[in-house]
Amino acid sequence: MPASLISAALVAALVGYGSTIALVLAAAAALGATPGQTASWVLAICLGKAAGSAFLSWRAKVPVVLAWSTPGAALIAATEGISMAEGVGAFVLAGALVALTGAVKPLGRVVALIPDGIAAGMLAGVLLPFCLKLPAAASALPALILPVIAAFALVRLKNPALAVLAALALGLAAAFAAGLAHLPPLALPLPHLEFIPPAFNPGVIIGLALPLYLVTMASQNLPGFATIRAAGYEPPVQAGLLTTGGISALIGLFGAHTISMAAITAAICLGDDVHPDRKRRWVVGLVYAGVWVALGLASPLILSLLAAVPPELITAIVALALLGPFMGAAAGAFTAPATRFPAAITLAVTASGTPALGIGAAFWGLIAGLTFHLLDRWKDRGLSAPS
Repeated sequence: MPASLISAALVAALVGYGSTIALVLAAAAALGATPGQTASWVLAICLGKAAGSAFLSWRAKVPVVLAWSTPGAALIAATEGISMAEGVGAFVLAGALVALTGAVKPLGRVVALIPDGIAAGMLAGVLLPFCLKLPAAASALPALILPVIAAFALVRLKNPALAVLAALALGLAAAFAAGLAHLPPLALPLPHLEFIPPAFNPGVIIGLALPLYLVTMASQNLPGFATIRAAGYEPPVQAGLLTTGGISALIGLFGAHTISMAAITAAICLGDDVHPDRKRRWVVGLVYAGVWVALGLASPLILSLLAAVPPELITAIVALALLGPFMGAAAGAFTAPATRFPAAITLAVTASGTPALGIGAAFWGLIAGLTFHLLDRWKDRGLSAPS
């Protein structure tokens, strides 16, 4: 097994974990998760990613690596008034919908009817409020946050994939060195899964489960399949959706949100430098899975370290981690001239964070954007009709 294969899997897993673990913790906090439920969330999602990556890579003989849904975590973190049990119900349903998309082709065609610009506008609206919190965090703790931002900016010039991880490492070291955080007991308790009975609330299903399904499909699964195809492999689309959806529904019962195909971290594992033999490169998925098992087992120690640092640092890391996804979503929202205005409406309503009738803003943003899109199409048809 080439050392390059091991290093690629290790870097991909560490980048995926370190760059967005703070966002997962923010999502857990938004649902009022207990420390035990948060630890179960992280362990379950690490094990789910490991199992799915190993199975799909072995089955398809293609390097397949999975990720947790970063936009999905942002969507969850932006919610208010939802209990952990209701969140679990939404996670299970969103996973089931992903699996159904793989099993029932007409469902995939229905999702495809949503214009790309409007879907991207919803995602950009979910991410924008988190990005806007960066200046406030820097103002509150400039001596800590400004060097973190500088490290992010400098590392990004050389290796954008490692920029957030470098910023997190510097932030943790600086916080403990400056006395802004204190080392917790360095014990390594054995993590365990905690079953959480789901509660199915109609408002949460519409306001969280459906948007979670849509952002997972549009912003991660589809780009993930495209990344595999761009590397010269045939992506296992149906098996990928069935596997990630089924595992998401299962781990949802232990507090974890959806997993999906990876895009950025997948690119790290797909290059020619990973393994000289394309037919053996799929083994990287097995190594990647092993790293995620180790991260899951070490999660109690990692979470205790993150819990000890100032909240402003976590806020800043989340904002920095979401700048790239926000840039991509905003660009996608305004690429097609025909849907620019509906996409802007979708972004504005979603970013407002204002719920209505017990349903979250992401759903209403999608409805508003689709309404304006249909009105524009109706106007265009009326103008083109013969007089």
